[in-house]
Amino acid sequence: MNSTPRYPAFIAKSAILLSVLVLPLSSTGVLAHEATGLAGGFASGFMHPILGWDHVAAMVAVGLWGGLLGAPAIWLLPIVFPLVMAVGGAMGVAGVPVPGVEAGIAASAIALGILVATGARPPLWIAAIIVGAFAIFHGHAHGTELPVAADATAYAIGFVIGTGLLHVVGITFGLATKWNSGKVVVRSLGGAIAVAGLAFLTGMA
Repeated sequence: MNSTPRYPAFIAKSAILLSVLVLPLSSTGVLAHEATGLAGGFASGFMHPILGWDHVAAMVAVGLWGGLLGAPAIWLLPIVFPLVMAVGGAMGVAGVPVPGVEAGIAASAIALGILVATGARPPLWIAAIIVGAFAIFHGHAHGTELPVAADATAYAIGFVIGTGLLHVVGITFGLATKWNSGKVVVRSLGGAIAVAGLAFLTGMA
């Protein structure tokens, strides 16, 4: 009797889980537009990465790459990204200039997508540096768009949690590399993310 889980079943269960997580949380979108005080700041911060396709692409790629690399990268990379991103966010709130933020965000999708598509396996410290470097751009973008009336701390907590959720999405699908068909899907997703990043960079998306 074959006890190995089937890949299609894995994808179906993952889709259901993600729907359960994302749909209730996405209802905070109305509150995010109000963006006042603690609640508004958190909601606005939480939705900011989720509603930006350039952020979504890169953050999902981080999770995919972590899942592809396995332990300890599977948990280290999704920790490094939001921690360094929070530093970038503080820089944005403080008005510290970072050149080429939008280009850096697009480049992160291209680079991370290529790394996933090619199944790149650099030393862990190099992978962490790559992820951390791109996190600065994403964090700075979040920080500079802090709503005037929102609480900065709540906003930061919100975008860190929203980012973490996107990493979980990537990790969930990245774990599918235990199946041969899963490896093909994950690498294909990496290629699609790289193409999307190029579209962001050239203004086609």
